[in-house]
Amino acid sequence: MSLAIIHSRAHMGIDAPLVRVEVHLSSGLPAVHIVGLAETAVRESKDRVRSAIINAGFDYPMQRITINLAPADLPKEGGRFDLAIAMGILVASQQVPEESVCRLEFLSELALTSELKPCPGVLSAAVACLEAERKLVVALPNADEASMPSGARVMAPNNLNELCQWLFYPAKINWHKYTNNAVAQTPTLDLKDVQGQEQAKRGLVIAAAGYHAALLAGPPGTGKTMLAKRLHALLPLLDDTHAMEVGAIQSSLGEFDASQWRQVPWRAPHHTASAAALVGGGRIPKAGEISRAHRGVLFLDELAEFPRHVLDSLRQPLESGWVHVVRAQQQLQLPAKFLLLAATNPCPCGYYGDTDVDCRCSPTKVANYQQRLSGPLLDRLDIQLGVQRPSARAILQPEVGMDSNQARAMVKAAQSRQWQRQGMLNGDLSGAKLAEVALLAEPEQELLLAASKRLALSPRVVHKVLRVARTIADLSGLQDIDRKALLEALGYRQLSLFDR
Repeated sequence: MSLAIIHSRAHMGIDAPLVRVEVHLSSGLPAVHIVGLAETAVRESKDRVRSAIINAGFDYPMQRITINLAPADLPKEGGRFDLAIAMGILVASQQVPEESVCRLEFLSELALTSELKPCPGVLSAAVACLEAERKLVVALPNADEASMPSGARVMAPNNLNELCQWLFYPAKINWHKYTNNAVAQTPTLDLKDVQGQEQAKRGLVIAAAGYHAALLAGPPGTGKTMLAKRLHALLPLLDDTHAMEVGAIQSSLGEFDASQWRQVPWRAPHHTASAAALVGGGRIPKAGEISRAHRGVLFLDELAEFPRHVLDSLRQPLESGWVHVVRAQQQLQLPAKFLLLAATNPCPCGYYGDTDVDCRCSPTKVANYQQRLSGPLLDRLDIQLGVQRPSARAILQPEVGMDSNQARAMVKAAQSRQWQRQGMLNGDLSGAKLAEVALLAEPEQELLLAASKRLALSPRVVHKVLRVARTIADLSGLQDIDRKALLEALGYRQLSLFDR
């Protein structure tokens, strides 16, 4: 047979569309032609594949070889099709039986020695391969990643020769099985290391329990960054569904680490990061920091130092949990459901509003600095906390306050109530669902109406106040939102440092 069809997978963000590698041998001068919108690295595979086939002990056909990567309008990049092309040539030249590869998918780069090399995006390909009821062949470094989906059948030979031996003698196939014996570790930073700041700690617990975006604002040296770094320790480990989502993003970037399975992501980009780095993009679009922080924490320190247009690019993902990256060659829709935690000084010198140190900034400088944070962005921050300078007594004679173990237990219990009641966390509640689970009695309704009028709260902010109040009630184990929970939620919307 002079025609072979081999299955492989392309790499588009966190998706892995099927690619049919069609190899045809015909008479004529020896030549290799690769068609199907293949970029440079794919076209160069003909040289890698030729050396790999020869060094594996097979004959390289001296014929005209045409390789079609279908569908033709799908961009193909990288060396991930090397193995599929090599198997297509071997099958088309009748050196490997066709029936041995018809239920397999091949995904690996080839070295000149015929050794299989790893490639990115294997986890998404493994999920798609399982849905197609086929088995996957990958390089050994990708084997653990490919075995993560329950029920996946994975072969991970060291080289092309070993793979072909398995295909000739199926009884000798060594199916890879991954057993993760490592115990997922929670971060070791503890809330009790921060002296004082009990109100800010309470705000972080609420943010973690309901996945509410939070802002810490105050003078330098008051513990904003210390507090922020300890939020990560309050979040429970990911379940398998969310871990698969996070793993697919990490796999698409070539950063998958099986030892970190179920760990909550933590991302803290520098304030010089560009909009493409934060949201995603590039000539060939890739996930940005907000997608890397999916199901985890995105910490933006020195928030007002970020360019305003970069911060405003977060507005749509904060609402939808997705980011749609559009470029000339490709369009990607990437998950971006993250907990935004930000810290900022109130002015360039940092001491605006500090009762102990005089601010050196003029009113114009203060206004210009605070205007770097747009109103729509501040609207989307559910909890806004003013972090004041702790007293000398609180530093020298610290009181024993809440530690991370206590806070983590509270967060876990509150989140459990939310999942049982509505199947999602309070921060994800839509307007209709919020109306069902955040009903207010008549006195609380009057209180919210009066506060909304007095504070000029937008409808979005009113919904966010209700979501935060629902989380506060869940932390207290209450069935309904009471007056105390509603007043506390309203208190998190009155950050005097950012009055406009």
